[in-house]
Amino acid sequence: MNRALSLALVLSAFAAGPVAAATWDIDPVHSHVGFKVEHLVVTKVRGNFNTFSGTVMIDDKDITKSKVNVTIDAASIDTRNQKRDDHLRSEDFFFVKKHPQITFTSTRIKKGKGKTLEVFGKLTMRGVTKPVRLVVEGPSPEVKDPGGNLHRGLSATTTLRRQDWGLTWSKTVEGTSVVGDEIEIEIEVELTHKR
Repeated sequence: MNRALSLALVLSAFAAGPVAAATWDIDPVHSHVGFKVEHLVVTKVRGNFNTFSGTVMIDDKDITKSKVNVTIDAASIDTRNQKRDDHLRSEDFFFVKKHPQITFTSTRIKKGKGKTLEVFGKLTMRGVTKPVRLVVEGPSPEVKDPGGNLHRGLSATTTLRRQDWGLTWSKTVEGTSVVGDEIEIEIEVELTHKR
């Protein structure tokens, strides 16, 4: 066997093997960015953002070297009530005319309890940037669809204090806040990658 053929076989073996680090796109059709917040301390109102995009660079050899970048259209907030959604888009809350995007950029990733990861990053909302920590389950193993594209999934949760980002609007009824300060974030992400 000549050297050229040997080199070709080695290179083809590497090409057929798994990619150590790859950039995956968030599939918005199969993903969800949601939240819930207390209303009058009697129930929790749920909502979500309908428009978002982003990438996740996954390093399977060293998961702590992975990176996350996400952009959310603040005006796409949806709580299934037009009047409430318009109020949330106003200057009292997200002020979307001046701050149309919410962004998250990871700064550090470490292994958490069990099979979880802790993803630390900077969340910018309403023009204010603060550090946050996400607890992440995943990423899942790769799955191939009928078209040959690869998919992976992950889930993430965190809790934020909305007033830390300048969302300070509040009213009380009989001493009870209409809107709670703590926001529970729930994220389900499907990732796609073409080889």
